[in-house]
Amino acid sequence: MALVKRKGITISRQIMDDQLLHPEATGALTGLLSDLVVAGKIISAEVNMAGLADILGQSGRTNIQGESVQKLDVFANQTIKRRMEQCGHICVMASEEEEDPIPALPGYEGNYTIAFDPLDGSTNIDVNVSVGTIFSIHRRTSANGQGVVTDLLQPGSKQVAAGYIIYGSSTMMVYTTGSGVHGFTLDPSVGEFFLSHPNMRIPEASLYYSVNEAYSPHWFDGIRDFINHLKTEDKGRKPYSARYIGSLVSDFHRNLVKGGIFLYPRDKKSGKAEGKLRLLYEAAPLAMVVEQAGGRAITDDGRRILDIEPRDLHQRVPLIIGSKQDVDMAEQFLRGE
Repeated sequence: MALVKRKGITISRQIMDDQLLHPEATGALTGLLSDLVVAGKIISAEVNMAGLADILGQSGRTNIQGESVQKLDVFANQTIKRRMEQCGHICVMASEEEEDPIPALPGYEGNYTIAFDPLDGSTNIDVNVSVGTIFSIHRRTSANGQGVVTDLLQPGSKQVAAGYIIYGSSTMMVYTTGSGVHGFTLDPSVGEFFLSHPNMRIPEASLYYSVNEAYSPHWFDGIRDFINHLKTEDKGRKPYSARYIGSLVSDFHRNLVKGGIFLYPRDKKSGKAEGKLRLLYEAAPLAMVVEQAGGRAITDDGRRILDIEPRDLHQRVPLIIGSKQDVDMAEQFLRGE
């Protein structure tokens, strides 16, 4: 039986309560999530100070994706790495910002792995748009010692926890351990996350879509037909409205709360034949969250995101994610139905 989620309790208490549903975790997952919460608080404080400190703008280097790394990206990446590498609960980790796996420090190896996007949407910091940290946690597959890349290359269906921390008008942590989705809001006056959104459920259908329509001339026919359908009245249904922020974690969070569908499909021009978003750091963890909340996440050829076997750390995928009926409708168009 699922535990009752009560508003006002702290995230520390909730994580401990969730452990009762996973006795095999022996407290290690609780400790790992608790250390991640601390990292989130540190990043939140720095994001809120970004306009006052010399931390905005680019760092002068590029990440493994060839993208310019923002200074706050560097800070967030280092904060999570330092917290995780000696927390004693992980054997290896992977960051969207780094090419190779990052092992735990010798003597601090644990039984879990973590993959993370340290600061999704950081190019929007300068214009005060919400950004966030996305994370995915698996149990290790290797026997012991420092972990290896195969520990990280597991399908999303084997995640034991996933979620994100969004830094906006307030800082929220939304996560699941496979028993529903719960959201916690940081009270800066006491430095603690409190349960504000228990048992989150995404509406089954919506009237909102999120997609970068600048790419529409280069979309494949199924995507173009679907978006055109959403924008027209159908059997008395109002046309859908566009709500595109351009920061994945922000677009996803809005749709999780209000209902909607987010799409980042392949196109004929970008040169990214497999899509743009990263499977391990973005698509898989958000897919676990949305499915636990009653939604769906698929690729633009109809594959369930959580079933995809990753081939490498920085594998990209197309992503269609959101309210169940909206994703169902998208799938029909992709099949040409």
